[in-house]
Amino acid sequence: MKLVSILFLTAIICGSCHNGPKKNKEDVATLGIPVFDISYKVLKKIKIGGEGSWDYCAFDTVNRRLFISHSTKVDVLDVDQEKLVGEIPNTPGVHGIAFDYELNKGYTSNGKDSSVTVFDLKSLKVLKKVSVTGAGPDCIVYDPFSKHVYTFNGKSGNSTAIDAQTDKVIATIKLAGKPEFAISDMNGKVIVNLEDANKYAVIDTKADTFLYNWDLDTSLKEPSGLSYDIAYKCMFVGCGNKKMAMVPLNNYRSRWTCAIGDHVDATGFNATAGVAFASCGDGTLSITKELGKDTCSKPFVLTTQKGARTMAVDERKDRVYLPVADFGPPVAAEPGKKEKPSIIPGTFSIIVVGKK
Repeated sequence: MKLVSILFLTAIICGSCHNGPKKNKEDVATLGIPVFDISYKVLKKIKIGGEGSWDYCAFDTVNRRLFISHSTKVDVLDVDQEKLVGEIPNTPGVHGIAFDYELNKGYTSNGKDSSVTVFDLKSLKVLKKVSVTGAGPDCIVYDPFSKHVYTFNGKSGNSTAIDAQTDKVIATIKLAGKPEFAISDMNGKVIVNLEDANKYAVIDTKADTFLYNWDLDTSLKEPSGLSYDIAYKCMFVGCGNKKMAMVPLNNYRSRWTCAIGDHVDATGFNATAGVAFASCGDGTLSITKELGKDTCSKPFVLTTQKGARTMAVDERKDRVYLPVADFGPPVAAEPGKKEKPSIIPGTFSIIVVGKK
């Protein structure tokens, strides 16, 4: 993910129940495509404050806390009380957060010093700092099957495997491109988007080895956001050419695609509602309802705020949380890099999307 604004979010991996809202019969009749009344709206903004850029956020479903990467720390928000309850400090250039509920531990990927911070999930106490075997760790994923943590190192094009029992590095896995986001299939594989190569890379988590690459369909470019529906064993892939695809793990060929906004950086899936989301930096959230293993409804597009390109899903309350801040004039860029807007101090917030 890109540090200014912002998969995944951590990948959303859970069981599935495909009950949904009422169909719009007129749209079914005129278009032949079922359209659902997906009545999501922006409910509120929760102010976080502070300075600096951000990337992924991740929702702790056990303790009902939102972990938000924020420059050199991770802010921890109690979503029910709507207040900050702590932070994980000294995480320079933090990108992602992953959880191991069995051992009550969390992990952050720190891009600027190429490290992982290990912390107690309840007390938030820092337990250890681990150096990765690559540069610029971005996405970080916990795989329950192997009980290993994987960082995906954007600057070196590889993955570092860490044993969650010992918090020691146990393998380095070379990749054929720049990794962006990853999911665990909960059954011995981790799949990661290779954004610049237009591929998926598949890792064997038992052996901690690379298995194979699979090319995206030619209609899909620059895969970024990634989330997982375990019931249908399919991924929702957000792509830089303004498309989201439903991709099964048995052959990696897209079953369904739809148009989404620009600068997507995360997708999410609510298994209870059977609803998929794509958050885009142009200030839109595309929302679609699964209609089965092969198709989804016509997306509903909700306006959020420019820069709200990452998110996490709260399945219990059927809500989506999107980090965002207000932007000021552009700041001078390094040679060969694009200008980026400045972030107005004190405006960092969480947009809350839901039905009520």
